[in-house]
Amino acid sequence: MRKFVWFASLFISSAAFAQGPSAAYVGDSIFIHNIAKNVLTSKASYNNLYFLTKKIGGRLAGSPQMVLAEKWGYAALQEAGADNVRLQQCMVPHWVRGGKDKAAVFYKNDKGVQQSIPVNVLALGNSIGSGPKGIKAQVVRVNDFDELEAKKNDLKGKIVFYNVPFDDTLLATFQAYGKNVVYRGIGASRAAKYGAVGVMVRSMTNGVDNAPHTGSLRYLDSTQEIPAVAVGVRDVEKMDTLIDAGKSLTAQLFTYGKMLPDTIGHNVIGELTGTEHPDEIITVGGHLDAWDVTEGATDDGAGIVQTIEILRAFKSLGFRPKHTIRFVLFANEENGTRGAKAYADEAKAQHEKHIFALESDAGGFTPRSFSIPINADTKPKLDAWLPLFAPYFINYFTNGGGGADVGPIHETFKVPAAELMPDTQRYFDVHHSTNDVLENVNMRELKLGAINMAALLYLVDKYGL
Repeated sequence: MRKFVWFASLFISSAAFAQGPSAAYVGDSIFIHNIAKNVLTSKASYNNLYFLTKKIGGRLAGSPQMVLAEKWGYAALQEAGADNVRLQQCMVPHWVRGGKDKAAVFYKNDKGVQQSIPVNVLALGNSIGSGPKGIKAQVVRVNDFDELEAKKNDLKGKIVFYNVPFDDTLLATFQAYGKNVVYRGIGASRAAKYGAVGVMVRSMTNGVDNAPHTGSLRYLDSTQEIPAVAVGVRDVEKMDTLIDAGKSLTAQLFTYGKMLPDTIGHNVIGELTGTEHPDEIITVGGHLDAWDVTEGATDDGAGIVQTIEILRAFKSLGFRPKHTIRFVLFANEENGTRGAKAYADEAKAQHEKHIFALESDAGGFTPRSFSIPINADTKPKLDAWLPLFAPYFINYFTNGGGGADVGPIHETFKVPAAELMPDTQRYFDVHHSTNDVLENVNMRELKLGAINMAALLYLVDKYGL
């Protein structure tokens, strides 16, 4: 998943929070309470996440698992009670890992005897392979792009090691990720510009284990494409210790990734048709794809299951929205956002009227807030609504917008877009790694996210934003 800095502006209404819902919203409070009871006592969330993770697993764009996930998503939206379900075609990139990535580093001990240690790595998504013989070269460590520039004359034929740890002073971990992800994204091309033959990148995590975290890179058109891998943080520390001790390191990388021709993927779309304004559309969703090495339980199985659960709960309670609500399982967020772009492009071509968009792509952890536009028009409503969310652990709103999948709708139609903001502290323990499994999702927390999302959709549908 891709994220930008969320915490630019924070709005807390302690007075509204303390007072509880006003008389005008008592009926809404009761309805939201009924949503909560329905969601918390249902087994549907677990059953859906179990099937998506354990029966399908990693579902990267273009893979056979992508096709299985689309078929499952279609059936799941039907079962949840959508008025209609359809597949929206889009062309998606098709990168394959091609084999088991591996690496080792070599150095001479104090007696001059060569030693080697294995290094836990994963090729970055969209990276080319090293070839069957691998690549072997001296390692040059850099701590940022400024240091890369300072050492540019010493990089030809070398492997650049980007060692940029998360800034642990930042309370919002997505801010740390936002600062660092550029090294994963374009670090290979920046190094290749000066003749480097490979790149090793410190994993995007502040976790304590040694699981490497993959994620997409993009090659800049003007530079040579070179292999790039993410390195587990415990092995990063080993490499750091050796370099700090004055050892010269040589690394050998074996990766097998390659990009195949684009192939056909689909957004999976279900609808509840509006009773008063069926041509005015509210969108809610998450992304169906996940990296090949994960089960994709948190990124973004949680958002997918929450989306389906909102639909199921609305239907179970007999709720009929005034506006049409679309429940979208987006294709290809991880390495291209092709699904989001196709959804917005078709909406524009069909001259649709969109009024709001919401997504969940930050995990199934305890909900804390929504990133949502706060201005002179929206602030009074959000003030009044805040007590309705308080029982379900959202007690402030953050001035901002939605994420990658609803971004194109926001840009195309200039409508408010929002995103569920759960607690972020554990997210990067699992993000894009083999740790992203069903067992690391707390279903109570995930369900609380679905409850809050359903409440926001209900309120926007009824009162507007």
